[in-house]
Amino acid sequence: MAAASQEIADPATEATEDAYANASMQTFLPPESEGEDGWVWLQIKAETRRVAEEEPALASFLYATVLSHSSLVRCLSFHLANLLGSPTLLSALLYDLFVWAFSSAPPLLSAAVDDLLAARRRDPACRSFSHCLLYYKGFLALQAHRAAHLLWAVGRRPLALVLQSRVADVFGVDIHPAARVGRGVLLDHATGIVVSETAVIGNHVSILHHVTLGGTGKAACDRCPKVGDGVLIGAGATVLGNVTVGEGAKVGASAVVLMDVPARATAVGNPARLINGDDSPPAHEGHQMLDYDHNIWSDYVI
Repeated sequence: MAAASQEIADPATEATEDAYANASMQTFLPPESEGEDGWVWLQIKAETRRVAEEEPALASFLYATVLSHSSLVRCLSFHLANLLGSPTLLSALLYDLFVWAFSSAPPLLSAAVDDLLAARRRDPACRSFSHCLLYYKGFLALQAHRAAHLLWAVGRRPLALVLQSRVADVFGVDIHPAARVGRGVLLDHATGIVVSETAVIGNHVSILHHVTLGGTGKAACDRCPKVGDGVLIGAGATVLGNVTVGEGAKVGASAVVLMDVPARATAVGNPARLINGDDSPPAHEGHQMLDYDHNIWSDYVI
């Protein structure tokens, strides 16, 4: 069911979009770009036009979902609304809700663009920005969470919890609306990720599937992990309690972490033990060059 009538893109923009048609492998802004939001949106439309030409069976879907929209806000809102809508939670209502969220809080859209860039730069399986936007449920769940978090912050908590429930049902990702999540975050595969109420996730973090950031059951207030910038958490890892995973640290696959992990250390095993730490990390600029090993921080590779 269509969420709402779509806005028809201005044909005058097609020439500009065509200029990006052969640049889908580029993951950094060209010097002449005016901003990440507009540049990424042009990339997405150029990629989508090319796919529609190569695979006519997808042309209708791609037109309705991407090419008919005038902005990334409306495209993303439409796509999320149609995926999360149900017979009793209408997609038209969700579309208006997402447009409101991304339009009234510009940092949400900026964070979404950073999340797209993170997937494109860090995940070798991500072939294009449009691939992530359309099909990466980790990315989509995260954007829905950003809207739910805004609802939670402005006091519309029942609606935030309903949105959380729909995201869990549709994407298999359960992030409490109160949890705080930074920008440039990659939830890879994403199935089974659980992030509890008082958890905090920093910027430029990569989290694989079946990761839990939760409480131990022994505390009722601030009871969940705080994950620093540039952290990598491997598949199946569990981090419990009000513990800190320091900047640039790694948590190995299936590790069970019940203690603080120092910055740039690596935690592995059950219960987790520390196998590395470095008090003098290399110079960096905002983690922009982190790869999937995050090996700018450590000699250990998960």
